[in-house]
Amino acid sequence: MKNDSILIIGTGALATLFAARFCEAGISVTMLGTWAEGLAAINEKGVQVEGEGKVYRVHATDDPSECKGMRFALVLVKAWQTKRAADQLGKCLAEEGVALTLQNGLGNDSILAASLGSARVSQGVTTVGATLNAPGEVCQGGKGPVNLEPHARLSAMEKMMRQAGFEVSVVDNIHSLVWGKLVVSSALNPLTALLRIKNGELLESPQAMALMGKLAQETAKVAKAMGISLPFTNPELAVEEVARRTGENLSSMLQDVLRGAPTEIDAINGAVVQLAKEKGLQVPVNRTMWSLIKAIPVRGNIKI
Repeated sequence: MKNDSILIIGTGALATLFAARFCEAGISVTMLGTWAEGLAAINEKGVQVEGEGKVYRVHATDDPSECKGMRFALVLVKAWQTKRAADQLGKCLAEEGVALTLQNGLGNDSILAASLGSARVSQGVTTVGATLNAPGEVCQGGKGPVNLEPHARLSAMEKMMRQAGFEVSVVDNIHSLVWGKLVVSSALNPLTALLRIKNGELLESPQAMALMGKLAQETAKVAKAMGISLPFTNPELAVEEVARRTGENLSSMLQDVLRGAPTEIDAINGAVVQLAKEKGLQVPVNRTMWSLIKAIPVRGNIKI
């Protein structure tokens, strides 16, 4: 495959946004997924970003054999779909290739590495936001950086991301940023999903603010026990700032709940609970959020 080609695993909001940006920069994009409606819409109508009036042609497929030999893959499926993505990538990623995960939560890189080998997996963090309006149609919910860990095979993908207009940095402390995002996600995502409100509306309720602060503190406590230095000193203020900055956004977990789809709660608050247990710590608010989100009925196994 050419060096100016990229495989995106997933057809959801962030996958669609990245596909549009890469296409706009003249980079060939293939999207590999399992959501039949999404794949059909993308092949028929292309992908587009709300308000921009442009349509980009992308090849979308559910068949890994159509993607054989890809050197660069970007994994943007939900955390509960990572094992499936790893199995698909095992059939199409080149031996000298690399799969970059920008997914939410903990453990995605380990799942990918178990199938692909650690040399073919890299982890990054982004705060880019997006909401899927319809299959292949996305609304960008705010710009943000893409932070990548140093990796011998990532330089070409890093160049493609910059070419596509993303703010890219290579950082030595990727685990600090992963946990920083986890602190924020564990506090914002379940609360917005349960209350069914935008991020910024959490700041309007003293009770929601209190819960948000306790969730952030608990997750930060687990990070400290894990020997992780967070990228901020005050987790409560950090979460409040993100809620304020992304005030009009619908969190990814709220979007999942509204669609009746499975959520990433296991890889976010569930992961905090599990690691806290291993360290002998109590995280009662995270545990409660985990249980409450798990109790929400899933109307269908929506695959994106």
